[in-house]
Amino acid sequence: MRSTLAKIRRLIVGVIGFTVLLIGIALIVLPGPAFLIIPLGLWILATEFVWAKTLLQKVKEKLKREKSEK
Repeated sequence: MRSTLAKIRRLIVGVIGFTVLLIGIALIVLPGPAFLIIPLGLWILATEFVWAKTLLQKVKEKLKREKSEK
């Protein structure tokens, strides 16, 4: 029972996270705050997926480097 609930949670987090991430990607070409929505989608995905956590760390590091260059 517990593994089934964990799989359902993982699926729900995946669907919500990917939806937010895809909206953020669409906002790159559409008017909107893509630079806020994409990390939000990655943050949601990072709660369940290691690859998303790694990618989120890379995004944070890149943003810090760009901020310090200005």
